[in-house]
Amino acid sequence: MLFDAGGIFVIPDPHVLAPLLAYYGASSDLDVYHRAHYAGMAAKSRAGSSESDWSVYNAEYVAVAGVPEHDRAEAAEVLGRTRNAYTWRHPLRDSVEALRALHERQVPIGVVSNATGQIESVLARSGVCQVGEGAGVPVRVVVDSHVVGVAKPDPRIFDFGMAVLPGIDRSRVAYVGDSVTMDVNGARNAGLLPVLLDPYDDHEGAAFLRLTSLFDLL
Repeated sequence: MLFDAGGIFVIPDPHVLAPLLAYYGASSDLDVYHRAHYAGMAAKSRAGSSESDWSVYNAEYVAVAGVPEHDRAEAAEVLGRTRNAYTWRHPLRDSVEALRALHERQVPIGVVSNATGQIESVLARSGVCQVGEGAGVPVRVVVDSHVVGVAKPDPRIFDFGMAVLPGIDRSRVAYVGDSVTMDVNGARNAGLLPVLLDPYDDHEGAAFLRLTSLFDLL
């Protein structure tokens, strides 16, 4: 199994974003920011936004976080200027527990992520996973698009993950992500089995596999 990182194991840190958006009337309930992320990703996927365009995500995120309509444009602008690669660090503990259970069942595991050179250190520091032994779950590889020079949905990025899964046919490798545009389409084009983490059923009726939790994989 190969996994995305953002939205699968870590999300933008609500401890940073909740106080930021509270200034505009957003909720202080950190659980709301979990919902806001997946709502934002669903909106981004529906719009077919590119990896670099987060405007739709930002607008949906602040709306779901509870910012009143009259302040959403400015709040979304502030969110876009504040949320960066290094704030994708809040670990999803249920996902980490499920990952460890997969490891204990001896499932070959890797991570393939669009990032900016930071994701391997973030995952390790957040106690999610690392290559080899450590505080997190051992995985075979962490592929960072910035490091390898190719990003999803380009199917070539998955070649770096497949390199540590020798002898396993691509059709037997699932890739789990939270974006239809980047993850589902990219994995499908690479010949992998695309799986979307969709905890709030934002993609009901979609023609691909969906999970409400990584525990579903078990």
